[in-house]
Amino acid sequence: MEDPLREAAIEVLRQNDLGGWTRPAPKLYPHQWSWDSAFIAIGLAHVDLDRALRELESLFEAQWGDGRVPHIVFNPAAQDYFPGPEWWASAQTSPLAPRDRATSGLIQPPVHALALERIYELSRSEDISRRVKQLYPRMLKWHRYLATQRDPGRRGLLVIYHPWESGTDNSPRWDAALARIQVGDLPPFQRHDLKVVQDPTERPSQLEYQRYMWLVELLKQCGYDDARIQREYPFRIRDVLMSAIFAAACAALSNITPEDAPELNEYANRFTDGVMQSYEPGSGLAFDYDDVGQHLVQVRTCAGLAPLLLPRVESDVVDQVVAELTGPGFAGARGMAYPVVPSTATNAAEFHPRAYWRGPAWPVFNWLVWWGLREHGRRDVAERLRSANLALLARPGADFAEYFEPYTSEPLGSLQQSWTAAVVVDWLASPR
Repeated sequence: MEDPLREAAIEVLRQNDLGGWTRPAPKLYPHQWSWDSAFIAIGLAHVDLDRALRELESLFEAQWGDGRVPHIVFNPAAQDYFPGPEWWASAQTSPLAPRDRATSGLIQPPVHALALERIYELSRSEDISRRVKQLYPRMLKWHRYLATQRDPGRRGLLVIYHPWESGTDNSPRWDAALARIQVGDLPPFQRHDLKVVQDPTERPSQLEYQRYMWLVELLKQCGYDDARIQREYPFRIRDVLMSAIFAAACAALSNITPEDAPELNEYANRFTDGVMQSYEPGSGLAFDYDDVGQHLVQVRTCAGLAPLLLPRVESDVVDQVVAELTGPGFAGARGMAYPVVPSTATNAAEFHPRAYWRGPAWPVFNWLVWWGLREHGRRDVAERLRSANLALLARPGADFAEYFEPYTSEPLGSLQQSWTAAVVVDWLASPR
C-alpha cells in the first residue's frame, strides 16, 4: 500500500508546484497560503530538501515590516479568484505591507518553525544548513510579532481578528462572535469557492461570507494596525489552537539557534501557561476566549485538543485529552468509517458531517494530533491514528481530498490537496 500511495502523494506535490512555491490545490486555491506552505515543506523535506526550504523562503519574502507573515501571497497569474488582492488593498492601506508582492492582511497558525526544524534535522548539506540560518532571523521576527502584537496583556493566548486567521475558517467556534457582526455596505461579489465545490451546504453560508468580508473592510479601516484593531474592532478571539501551535513552534525554533533559546523558551512557557489556563479538566478540552464578549467559547471542536501540541504538559492532562480524543465525541465515535479525528465533536449540537470544519475529518489536523501524541510519548495511540488516516487516504477515489465525511469516507472540498499529500509523505517516512 505504502509505495504507490507515496508516489501518488509526491505526484500531487509535483503537479501543484509552481516553481519555488506550491499552490494548495489546482482549482480552489491558486495562490500561496501560509500554513499550507509550512505543511508542504514538512512533506517535501523527505523528497527534496532544497525545494522544501525554498517553499518557506518564498513565503517569507512576502513578510511584512512588522514581522507578520500574510496568510495569502497572491499569484499574479491567477486572476479569477475572490477575494483577490484588490479587496485586501494591503499596500494601499498599511506602510508595513510589502510593495513588490500582493498579500492579504491576515495571518495563519505559525507551523513554519516545525517545518524549518524538520529540514534542519534532515540536512546533511552545508548549503541547506547555511540557508536555514539565513531564514532564521525572519522566522524569529515572525515569532516576536506574535508574542508582542498578538498577545496584548501577555496572557499567553494569541488574538485572532478573523476566522480565516485560525485556519479553521467555518468552525462553530466563531458562531457567537460572528452573530454580533452587523454588516454594512459591501460591493457586490461573486464567491470563488462555490465555483469549485458544487454543494453549497458544505461551505459557509452567504451571510457568513458577508460577515467575513465586512470584517476585512473594518480591518482596512483600521489600517491593519494591531493597536487600533485591539481598541475598536468587533472580532477578537484568543485562539487556543493557534497559541498551542505557537508554543510548539517556539520550542522548535530554539533548537536551531541556541543563543535565542531564553527568549523563545519564555514565549513557549507563556503560551503553554495561557493554553492551560483555558483548559477544563472535566471536558478534556481547552477553549478559546472571546475578548469582546469576555467569556470562554465552550464549543467542543478538534481545536480543544490543543494541549497535546504544547511542549510541556503534565502527564495527567495528556491522559485526559487522550481519553477525549479516543472517546465517543472524536476518534472513538460509533459508526465512523475510520477512527480519525473529526473537526467538531460528533456528539456536539453543532456537528455537521459534511460542512467545512463543522464535522468532516481533515488529514492535516490529524497530523497535528499525531505529532503531539508522539512528542508526549503516546506512540501507541499515535500509530493507531496514523494507520487509520493512511487507510482512509489509500481508499480508491480518496484523491488526497481536503477533508472527508467521517461516516462514509466521501472525499469533500478540494481534491489533490497539497497539504494532504504532504502529510501522507511525512507519515510514510516516519518510523512506526
